Amino acid sequence: MVQLKSFSLCLSTGLPFPGQKRSSILYHDKVCCARKFLSGYQLGARTGELHGNVYAVISKDGSDSRAHKQVVRAVSPSYKVSEISETSKDKGLRGKLNKIVLAYSGGLDTSVIVPWLRENYGCEVICFTGDVGQNIKELEGLEAKAKASGASQLIVKDLKEELVKDYIFPCLRAGAIYERKYLLGTSMTRPLIAKALVNIAKEVNADAVAHGCTAKGSDQVCFELTVYALNPTLKVVAPWREWDIRSREDAIDYALKHNVPVPVTKKSIYSRDWNLWHLSHEGDILEDLTNEPEKDMYMWTLDPEDAPNKPEFVEIGFVSGLPVSVNGKVLTPVSLISELNQIGARHGVGRVDMIENRIVGMKGRGVYETPGGTILFTAARELEALTLDRETMQVKDSLALKYAELVFAGRWFDPLRESMDAFMEKITETTTGSVTVKLYKGSVSVTSWKSPYSLYRRDISSFETGDMYRNSDAAGFTRVYGLPIWIRGAMRLRPQ
Repeated sequence: MVQLKSFSLCLSTGLPFPGQKRSSILYHDKVCCARKFLSGYQLGARTGELHGNVYAVISKDGSDSRAHKQVVRAVSPSYKVSEISETSKDKGLRGKLNKIVLAYSGGLDTSVIVPWLRENYGCEVICFTGDVGQNIKELEGLEAKAKASGASQLIVKDLKEELVKDYIFPCLRAGAIYERKYLLGTSMTRPLIAKALVNIAKEVNADAVAHGCTAKGSDQVCFELTVYALNPTLKVVAPWREWDIRSREDAIDYALKHNVPVPVTKKSIYSRDWNLWHLSHEGDILEDLTNEPEKDMYMWTLDPEDAPNKPEFVEIGFVSGLPVSVNGKVLTPVSLISELNQIGARHGVGRVDMIENRIVGMKGRGVYETPGGTILFTAARELEALTLDRETMQVKDSLALKYAELVFAGRWFDPLRESMDAFMEKITETTTGSVTVKLYKGSVSVTSWKSPYSLYRRDISSFETGDMYRNSDAAGFTRVYGLPIWIRGAMRLRPQ
């Protein structure tokens, strides 16, 4: 009597059946099952042509049945896929690396990168995902997807608290806004993820790291400059700069050929990045600058036209330039941003559509949703108007531009940014108090300011009172302050 056993077989990897040693697999241009099961019976197909379950006939005592030397069923797709079997165990198509840690999101790019790395570098691929507050659905089933793509394991780390304390809050305190609009939502997360990537590479003794950043974007610079700063001995593999895939359509085709599920189709191929701070949209119809973003593209914030007809007032409390409370309730950094995200999103706050200069020299278009961040930047700026003098504000604002540029350019671990951060921390020591803002159909406006360090003095500034500043004082001040202008005017009146 014989029994039928099914084995889940990843033919593209050359992995043994459960319980078998690797040496029992014939690894060749043709696929061979384990000798124990099929006595070296070769299947008439190449590795890339077989997917699904392989069935073998096994006798009751576990030995193979000589009368049944056949594969009962092998499921094969209708298309021919790229053949990872071209890669030997010693070397890939482009060389040999022992182990690569891949920054993995489960999206289109990183999904196809896993089999590509194994095929081209003959290496083990360990996927790493940083939980930076992205949509929870992006994390569901991620481990299964990574392993199905050929990764040996998936490592997930919660980076939300570190993201807010060590990256978002410093940028907020500095007032760092890139090119007048962009609140650096993606730029801030890249050095954090790359830092974690370097640490994991050390833990697992990997000799390389990889990312899915495109060759035309700024993210690749952010990733790699962090690696240079923290461990320059690591090799960085950037498939978008090496492979033959030239578009997202090509990547989708590659994924389909390797039976890798991806969350996009050729009909809708927006490139998105979602974290605790923002949601970005790029590509697809946005590449035509005459197109207004479609209403259903937005996934987070309510359309301002559909927002409540009644405004909402929110009080934000700060201590030394950093937010600590919402409507009088002290919250953790992550909870505070999450709370403001919910409030801002339902009022359509934080939508930005902009043309920006990428680090690589070209311009690009990005649409961003940053509800909580927009509220915080508005409140922080308004509180500084109360607690900082004119000269300090001017210097801080000028440095904020450079600070934002450094962050956008991936130079987070540059000594210049770190030194500027020390200035920002010192200069905002007195930026303590609260600001109340009004949210209404996409807009954020301030309605009240409070601070124990307020430089506003009603008894001085009032038009009706003020013994410290006499109205007659203005005459002498204006004469002295305007003296250079008076002299130039007098010169023009002289006869030639």
